[in-house]
Amino acid sequence: MTDTVAEMNLVMAEADCLVNDQQVSTAIDNMAKEITDRLKDSNPLLFCVMNGGLILTGQLLPRLNFPVQAEYLHATRYRQETTGGILEWKLQPEADMKDRTVLIVDDILDEGTTLCAIADYCKAHGAREVLTAVLVDKDHNRKAKPDLKADFTGMSVEDRFLFGYGMDYKG
Repeated sequence: MTDTVAEMNLVMAEADCLVNDQQVSTAIDNMAKEITDRLKDSNPLLFCVMNGGLILTGQLLPRLNFPVQAEYLHATRYRQETTGGILEWKLQPEADMKDRTVLIVDDILDEGTTLCAIADYCKAHGAREVLTAVLVDKDHNRKAKPDLKADFTGMSVEDRFLFGYGMDYKG
């Protein structure tokens, strides 16, 4: 069933703003600095996880002042819903990862199942090192692996349903 414009407008009207634009921009600036410090000499292969990672990647890339090969992939567990299911590859990476440092960029680390599966895929395809970058780490104890953290995180937020900056509401 498709959501109506009225339903989406109601969700927007009732939503709380947890993080404002300036806080997001500062978080991305800080991530870019950390990523630059760590990867500036490695010519990394950066994978934007579609669709969620699109906005973060678009904001992050201009802040990375070093050589980087940007690509994308599309793996999802949500399929236009708000809860996840089985991982589905919509577009697997085609770039050669052999002996490369890979940086996976996504919007959020919630449970981390999708991010872990993508990282495992990259390792299995010869990546020398796989790092992850997320705008938001949701603070809870339901992670796919104990103490799972991204290598680069913009901010941590409370365990609530989130949308905005690539995090969607039913697609």
